[in-house]
Formats: sequence, structure tokens, C-alpha cells
Amino acid sequence: MLYLTLRQYEYVVAVAKAGSMSAAADILNISQPALSVAVAAVETRLGKALFIRRKGAPIRPTGFAFGFLAEAETLLAHAAQLENPTSEFKTAPQRLRLGCFSDLAPLWLAPSLKKLRGAFVAMDLVPLVADFETLAAQLAEGALDLAITYDLGLDAQFTRHTLASVAPSAFVAADDPLAQKSQVTLKELAARELILFEEGLSMRHMFGLFAQQGLRPAVTHRVASLEVMRSFAAHGEGVGISYSAPLSDRSYDGKPLKRIAVSDPAARENIVAVYRADMAEVLPLPQIIAALHPDASKRCDTPPQ
Repeated sequence: MLYLTLRQYEYVVAVAKAGSMSAAADILNISQPALSVAVAAVETRLGKALFIRRKGAPIRPTGFAFGFLAEAETLLAHAAQLENPTSEFKTAPQRLRLGCFSDLAPLWLAPSLKKLRGAFVAMDLVPLVADFETLAAQLAEGALDLAITYDLGLDAQFTRHTLASVAPSAFVAADDPLAQKSQVTLKELAARELILFEEGLSMRHMFGLFAQQGLRPAVTHRVASLEVMRSFAAHGEGVGISYSAPLSDRSYDGKPLKRIAVSDPAARENIVAVYRADMAEVLPLPQIIAALHPDASKRCDTPPQ
């Protein structure tokens, strides 16, 4: 016996698409209280919440709801076409929406996609390259399933697995006095004019590292990309600092430069695979992360920076 009606499925899908009970009620031409009662009845029957409701914020589907809504839309499409007995219905492949922080993407994204395609041959992979804030916002909203990023700006709603731990590097021109060193400290760098990324979270994190030692470095350039930073450094415009370290020892225009490891232990940062905890209900995220990095099955439970 079926306990839910097609009308109830239609109501739930409409709420998810509209983003609010009032907007969905207008579209469906029913009262908002009646719609709320219908959605609550569906949730009661399923024994799970379908929507995250916060005062003053749009309604967002829960992790469980993404799978339910996809099947509900398929069911409604089938019902609409039942009068045509020759119709063919195909199940859509499972989809993973994978985000990657822009500076990490050249090193991590393509290899990650290759590994995942080898381990999950039927999975549809949809990549996105973005900044910190965009990745965190889209993960929170359910627009992304998983992201590869630095462990910065992530609150308690996210589950994180460490993929790697990296130290920042300083980039200098080949004839800079620091080019003769194999390592450099933050204190030494604070005496120089720096080239830092203009992205807000990255800038605050870097200033925070210096502030922990009572240092206040001067910044001569704020740049939007790693290669612009490396170009400025290669031409003697200052000392660049980045956690991303391309293997090339030349800038885009062929100018030589030197990369020097920053030795301060406190400056190390984790590269993590991160997801909203309830998304593990609809995707095999631990297995996906293990495919990315076999040693990443252990959760990273350190407080967010």
C-alpha cells in the first residue's frame, strides 16, 4: 500500500524549488498552512526531515532530501507520461559535485577526477574551481557535495579529512639574498616587503601567522593569482608567500625565481576533503575520500582556523 500521494510528492518538490513555503504555496495555489501540514505529513511518514528551516533564511534540503527529491521528480515525470505506454525511463547516474580551491586546482583537481573515475565508473563528476568563501557557501547550501581546500574558514557543520599537510613557501628573485637559503623563518620574512593574495581569508590567515609572533610585515602588492605573485617575485617586486608550490623555477615570462620553505612549524596547514555531514547519507563519501587518498580515512577533528 502507498501511504504518500503524488500530490504530496509534488508539494515537497515545489517547496525545494521555490526555497520557501510561501512561494511554493503561491505556485501551487494553496494556502501556506495546508502546504506546511502536507510537508510535515511526508516527513512524519519518512521519519526524517526533508528541509533545514532557519528563521530569516531560505529553506534548504537536508542531505537525505537530495536523494528523495531526485526520486520524487522522477516519479512525477513518470506519472505525467503514463498515458504514453512506449515511453522509456532511464535512471540518472549518481552525481558528485566536486569543488576545489583555485590555487590547489592545478595540482589536485585533474588527478582527483582521474582517481574517482577509475574507482566509480558510473558516477557523473561535476567539478568546480572557486575561492574559499564560494566553496564553503556552496557546501553549506548543498550545491556542492565535496570540496578539496585548505582547512580555513570551516565551521562545525563540516566533516573534514586530511589529505596532506603543507608548509608555505617564500618566492624570491634569483638574485635576491634569500635565494641562497634552503629555509626561511616568518621573522626573516617580516623584514621584507611581501606579496600576498588579496582574497580575504587567505590574507587574514597570513597576517595571523605573523601576529602570533608579534610581527607586522609590510605588504607591497596584493594579487589575485599565484602566477601573478610569482611573476612579481621573479622581477624583484617583493617576496611572495603561498602554500601552493608549482614545480617550475621560472615565472610565466621565463624569469628565474627561487622557492624557499618556511620553517616555522605553526605555519603548516592541512589540505582537506570536506563535506556537510548529512551528505554522507546519500553519497559514499568516506569511500570517495579513500579513493582520493588511502590515508585520508581518518577524520580531521582539529578546530577550524
